[in-house]
Amino acid sequence: MYVHATDRDDPTTPNGQLSYSILHHFPNPYNQMLFQIDNVTGAISTNEKGFRVLNPQKQENFLLVVTVKDLAGMSENALTSNTDVNITVKENLWKAPPRINIKENSTEPHPISITQVRWNEPGANYELMQRERLSRFPFIIDQNGTIYVTEPLDREEKELYSFFATAKDEEGKELDRPLPIIVLVEDINDNPPVCKNVLTIFEVQENEGLGSNIGTLHATDMDKEDTLNSRLQFRIVDQNPNIPIDNLFIIQQEAGTFQLSSSSLYKGLVSNYSLKVEVTDKVFTTLCDVKINVIDINDQIPIFEKSDYGNWTIPENTPIGEVILEIQATDADEPFTGSSQIIYQIEEGDQNKIFIIETDPKTNRGFVKINKVLDFEMSPAYNLTVKATNPEPLVDTVQYNSSSVAYFRVTVTDVNEAPVFSRNTYIGYVYENVPVGTLVMNVTANDPEGDKLRYTLKSDTRNWLRIDTSSGEIYIAAPLDWEEERAYIVQVTATEETKESQSSTAVLTLHIKDVNDNPPRLAKDNFLFFCHPLHGGERAEIVATDDDEQMYAPEFTFSLGDGENIKSTWEISRINGTHAYLSPKHTNLEEKYYSIPLIINDNGKPPLERNVNLQVKICRCSDDKRCFIEAEHHHGLPSTGMAVGILLGIVIFIGLVVGGVFLHMKNKKKKEKKENVVDPAELRELAS
Repeated sequence: MYVHATDRDDPTTPNGQLSYSILHHFPNPYNQMLFQIDNVTGAISTNEKGFRVLNPQKQENFLLVVTVKDLAGMSENALTSNTDVNITVKENLWKAPPRINIKENSTEPHPISITQVRWNEPGANYELMQRERLSRFPFIIDQNGTIYVTEPLDREEKELYSFFATAKDEEGKELDRPLPIIVLVEDINDNPPVCKNVLTIFEVQENEGLGSNIGTLHATDMDKEDTLNSRLQFRIVDQNPNIPIDNLFIIQQEAGTFQLSSSSLYKGLVSNYSLKVEVTDKVFTTLCDVKINVIDINDQIPIFEKSDYGNWTIPENTPIGEVILEIQATDADEPFTGSSQIIYQIEEGDQNKIFIIETDPKTNRGFVKINKVLDFEMSPAYNLTVKATNPEPLVDTVQYNSSSVAYFRVTVTDVNEAPVFSRNTYIGYVYENVPVGTLVMNVTANDPEGDKLRYTLKSDTRNWLRIDTSSGEIYIAAPLDWEEERAYIVQVTATEETKESQSSTAVLTLHIKDVNDNPPRLAKDNFLFFCHPLHGGERAEIVATDDDEQMYAPEFTFSLGDGENIKSTWEISRINGTHAYLSPKHTNLEEKYYSIPLIINDNGKPPLERNVNLQVKICRCSDDKRCFIEAEHHHGLPSTGMAVGILLGIVIFIGLVVGGVFLHMKNKKKKEKKENVVDPAELRELAS
């Protein structure tokens, strides 16, 4: 609310400027002020403390003593007036309702009222805001703040809805923060059990004992998990055939696991059973089909067609995966079952798993393949023992014997192999000033056959290296230069000293480290100029650089050399590590060239120095501050008039030559025409 006071003094003067304050309020349950007032507008509101603790249950009514002063309240002589303000604390009605629970798939007429929100004063406009964008939003709110659900909800489609209710004034501004509304859709048992598979198939051996687990039937229910609505129970309702007895199988009611109720399975009598299983959630019932195949017991062992597959010779470069031998064993148990499937394993003679045997599932034929690289030098021969077994365990009364074992021998022949380097890539580091003849590193290769090797270098384009052909030691052969090559890459070749001369190549990368072997130099032209006459304060920038590697920002020092009047006429001032200014010390310098000795030092180890003669011109300048240099007259060179005369003479000479040529060609054509005319007397003489 607002309080308002008037003053008959001129409001444009301090006498009419008013200031409001709260003197105190009654009661004061917290011994702290709970309200505040704007000293200019008289607007009364709760302060931070009042916002947190005001509660109509503890204290409903307050009386505030409000004081107004003129002179803007800044003077002890200000005139004052007081008024009482009665404030009643009411309960805040703008509260979020508790979570709303709605049963899914309601059959009641819609819309259905589910909750209500209320603003503290009448006349508010209510709206709903979605937290997430839904293709169909099934809630509305009326102007009384009542929220409705407009259609039946499906928990399996969406279980939780979260949105906001807002209250706005007539201008569409929110009166307070939006209230969160949470709707939880409660599950009902409205979904039947579903069999995971149209037909579930199990296998059981005919010698399985009473109580043996056969398998578990899986079914699902879309109702809420871990509730009674999704609790499933299983029951066998039919067994076909009923041989040798009915109820030959039992199923765990809650888990759906099948067990044998009798050890009366005989494949020769019945090879499979069909069962109907009822799955129920107490409201809905589903029938699932189950087929149980009775398989033959594993009472036959695999038998090799022959026990010795002889000797086999293969070269050591035989590729991995190549078949070197086929073996065959047979099993008299039921085909295509775990009792008749054969697994071949090398029992002895191959501790490094050089060979592997793969089985064709249709024929039980075994294919012996190379599994790892052969090495004649490591193992030139193998005596192998192979055993054939089944994945299904044998019955207790049957054991594998020598009929399931076979032998063969593999001889590996030597193949001349290329040398092998100890590493494919060698990396070295040297400083560029390392002396010629320094050993860089030693590369080594090994020939599998033990042949002697010869080492050579390739791509040594700068001839910086040499290699000992026998030992593989690599030396510096010429001075290195970091500025020319920072990573020098060459190829090292090891070649057998035999007729076949097989070779291998490795790569050597030599990283060259920089040393301080380049003195600093000027980065720009060493010609400078100043405009005459000098006025004082002129300076020209000098920039230095260094061709050596700069690990950090370079630091150069600039100084003037010795010379007549150099240091009394010029001075150097540092800008930073690479820049400096050259300045004349006085303004009475003549208009001419000056040669100034400059010394530049770097901070390398050891430090290097360069002496430079700076050419400085004191000259008259154009308006754009460019040095104006008059053209000098040199004796012996033609003047402008002489140059024009010479050019004119050349043009006249060329004209005379061209005219003479033209006249000569014209006279020649006339002569030829005259020679072609025949005398009439000659014609008559020819005719006779």
